Amino acid sequence: MDSLETLETLEARLASGDDDALGECLRAHAPLLRAYLRRLVPARDIDDVVQIVFSEVWRSRHRFDPARSLPAWMIGIAHKRAVDHLRARTLQTVPLDAVADPPARDGTAEGHGLPERDEVRRALAALPAPQREAIELAYYGDLTQREIAERLHIPLGTVKARTARGLRRLATLLSPVAA
Repeated sequence: MDSLETLETLEARLASGDDDALGECLRAHAPLLRAYLRRLVPARDIDDVVQIVFSEVWRSRHRFDPARSLPAWMIGIAHKRAVDHLRARTLQTVPLDAVADPPARDGTAEGHGLPERDEVRRALAALPAPQREAIELAYYGDLTQREIAERLHIPLGTVKARTARGLRRLATLLSPVAA
């Protein structure tokens, strides 16, 4: 970007759906997004998150107001996608699927090879009740966070916070098991 006028033109072109504007936007703003994301996601994942951000920028370009700051709008999207990425990574580190079926007590093959189940059950039991409830409804009840909020009559943000905190705590409690 050589000047403010060029930046304003790029923002207007992007908002109007100009294909070339997305490439220019990527060249102009990707370094800013990478620098921002370095504080939030592991280095190996930054380019993936940047790609997701620019895909969303393109998909939601009609919502961008050229009178506002394009970099600030993109950083807002980057923040949301970084949080999503970290939540997904947290879910991958917690083997909740190992708890879906209780271990067999009769010594059959069903119960063999899954000592992690007991560890996961103990870790879930160690969580504060609100966090455990949110996680159990999500994973065992197969409910969305919005459905959990409706069922418990609490704000959606509260469900999201409880789930995120609970998953972080589970990851901490289970990290010795994974090792």
